[in-house]
Amino acid sequence: MKLKTASLPLPLLQIIRDKATERPYSGVYNDFDQAGTYLCRQCGLALFRAEAKFHSGCGWPSFDGEITEAVKRETDKDGIRTEILCKRCNAHLGHVFEGEGFTNKNLRHCVNSFSMDFVADTTVEDTQEAIFAAGCFWGVEYFFKRLPGVLKTEVGYTGGHKDYPTYNEVCSGATGHLEAIRVVYDANKISYEQLARYFFEIHDPTQPNGQGPDIGHQYLSAVFYYDAEQQNIAQALIAQLQQKAYRIATQLLPVTPFWPADDSHQDYYDKHGKHPYCHAYTKRFTD
Repeated sequence: MKLKTASLPLPLLQIIRDKATERPYSGVYNDFDQAGTYLCRQCGLALFRAEAKFHSGCGWPSFDGEITEAVKRETDKDGIRTEILCKRCNAHLGHVFEGEGFTNKNLRHCVNSFSMDFVADTTVEDTQEAIFAAGCFWGVEYFFKRLPGVLKTEVGYTGGHKDYPTYNEVCSGATGHLEAIRVVYDANKISYEQLARYFFEIHDPTQPNGQGPDIGHQYLSAVFYYDAEQQNIAQALIAQLQQKAYRIATQLLPVTPFWPADDSHQDYYDKHGKHPYCHAYTKRFTD
């Protein structure tokens, strides 16, 4: 289990760790309807299947059932309500209510959208996460989302010193952020090493000042590792490339808060029917 606490931006931490509640009707999953699975945002464990989701009108995502052994209950600090948490990592999810009659199960898990990730996979049980920076995040996402085993991609900003950075602020270089991608994947189908190899093969890891024609700090190459295992894998891959005479410019950095970019930047090339102009696959490793 890899806890993602270090990469969670402030709004998520306030809910997952500090047990705050997002505003009603504000969550991305409140009116969301798609087949798949809802995961714990902190540890990646599968919590709810979409088939259990229903519209209660309460303003938060509602489920009348959870995946077995995924959710635990505790008496809320108010002494009245029943809090629900991820059984594995204790991330705060919301509250559960019984006897309201919304569905035949007579059960409503009232969950914060910020506490969850959604993936369009109906059977996944557990997931892991990786964060990479490789130039313009539009092109990086275009390639990563096509890998078998990758369940979710999200582009955003990390490595900087300002909360709530905007695209224009990041492009100015004033915040210190890099454009990056968050990759949620099924470790039973693809490994972190395979993801990291792919990262080094879809961009030029030797370019020290950006990527292709995109020049600037925000376009630098970096691996943001969650733990020593990810760090060691990335270091070993860099060593292999250096033995092949590549002068690697990629930085290895511990994860820092990841701030998602706005919706206009998510799945950019697919939305616009275009292809990356500064990313291309180049095989660099011999298996």
